[in-house]
Amino acid sequence: MSLPIADEVARVDLRHGEGVVTARQRARDVAEILGFDRLEQTRIATAVSELARNAHRYAGGGEVRIHCATDAMRVEVIDSGPGIPNLDEVLRGEYTSSTGLGRGLVGVRQLMDEFLIDAPAGRGTRVSVAKRLPTSALPDVRGVRAELARRGAVSPFDEVTRQNEELLQALGEVRARQKAMLALNRELEETNTGVVALYAELDERAERLRDADERKSRFLADMSHELRTPLNSIIALAELLLSGEPALADEQATQVGFIRRVAHDQLSLVGDLLDIAKIEAGRLELELEDLALSELFVIMRGQLRPLLKGSDVQLRFDFPATPVTLRTDEGKLIQVLRNLISNAVKFTPHGEVLVSAEIAADRVRFIVADTGIGIAAEDLPRIFEEFVQIPGELQQARQGTGLGLPLAKTLVGLLGGEMTVRSTVGVGTAFTVELPLRRDLDTSVPDIAGAVLVADDDETARYVVEAHLRDTAWRTVTVGGGEAALAALAQALPAAMILDLSMPDLDGLEVLRRMRADARMAAVPVIIHTSRLLGRDEAERLEGLGAHLLDKSSTSRSQLLEVLSIATRAAR
Repeated sequence: MSLPIADEVARVDLRHGEGVVTARQRARDVAEILGFDRLEQTRIATAVSELARNAHRYAGGGEVRIHCATDAMRVEVIDSGPGIPNLDEVLRGEYTSSTGLGRGLVGVRQLMDEFLIDAPAGRGTRVSVAKRLPTSALPDVRGVRAELARRGAVSPFDEVTRQNEELLQALGEVRARQKAMLALNRELEETNTGVVALYAELDERAERLRDADERKSRFLADMSHELRTPLNSIIALAELLLSGEPALADEQATQVGFIRRVAHDQLSLVGDLLDIAKIEAGRLELELEDLALSELFVIMRGQLRPLLKGSDVQLRFDFPATPVTLRTDEGKLIQVLRNLISNAVKFTPHGEVLVSAEIAADRVRFIVADTGIGIAAEDLPRIFEEFVQIPGELQQARQGTGLGLPLAKTLVGLLGGEMTVRSTVGVGTAFTVELPLRRDLDTSVPDIAGAVLVADDDETARYVVEAHLRDTAWRTVTVGGGEAALAALAQALPAAMILDLSMPDLDGLEVLRRMRADARMAAVPVIIHTSRLLGRDEAERLEGLGAHLLDKSSTSRSQLLEVLSIATRAAR
């Protein structure tokens, strides 16, 4: 098999050693006439010279044929020798020969754009190579032949001299490139030194920021009483003035009413901030008790009736006729539902807000649906971010803090459930809160809500992670195996999970697969913490399941905190 052939412009006989020199000269002359630059001329001449030398040395002769095609300069070197044994090994660079057989072929293939060889045992060798033309203009074959005839042949001495000049020129270029490479390496070393210093500074600043964030959370959590008490006192005094004797004048009553409303708003803001700080500090505790669903709705109806004064919105409650009792934290569930219902009323100029409950197996599903303005699809992921408020006319008229929905979603997670939302602009919005009927805190299963769950059968590894996260904003809960981890996950959802791969009862990969297959826990951030040397396929499989990888042998406090931050931020 050979490459496509066009018009022949030169042919050289290789029976004598001079033919090798002539083939090199003719190849370079044709390349120069066709417009190749000096470097490409040298490459073509070197490739043809190597092929011609092989034919003369190993086959006792042969022929070089140089052709001009519309797109390339093509050369064929043909001999009637013994062929090339082990050709595949030769082309892969795996064949070793005392005479150097085959080494030149590998170099020729790198020098030329196209390379084909046919060398059956005992039937000779045909090598076809090509170099694409530097311009799109069609070559003038007659002109090439005429120019070659005019130049004629040069003596072997002149050709060797020219070859030496080319080698010296190439050596000079190599040295120039070496100097440039050395300069570049020095520049990269300086840059790397600067990058290392920058990373060290960033790590130090990140550590200070984490420490400041932790102190902030602790401060807010500890200031609950000091912040709430004066605001409650202001509200109580305002109520006393408004309902006392003698009655306030109209203007005075208006002013005291403003004071009471502002105090209520501030108390709500402080309450949300403190709850978030307590969750971050791991200090928010659940108070579980049995609660009848009908009783819950009666309480909600009574608390929210004042929201409807002067409103064109109808608030309806729909719950199962069959008595249902759930075990949960009543105060926190009411806080979640009150936030969702008040938002629904706030963003529904007219129509209705329907609060309903459905029972499915061992879970209860609360739905707060309205016929309000709705939320655009691109804004839905942002409504659960802290301090984010979606711009709009109703939003401007009713200012909020942007903390209600993020806090509600976090509280639902602490209660062992999940919150979802669907909405259509101009049609309405529906929030769904799904909770277990019984949120029991079994002493045999640790409470992992809002914590970092560490699952590892190695006690030392668990201790190291706990030590790294001690005195940080992260609360850790440890279990000794995969089964225990799944049992804890069945009760509540952690903020993140640090999971070992090699565990005797249930390995980490299987735990991760079961988590991703369960819609309730599929979004839990998972960090694979292992000392196993992972292959590329295994690492890609774990990352495909949404896991972040961390090597036990090189884990530091700052590295662990950074990966936790990345994993939890990506899961929001």
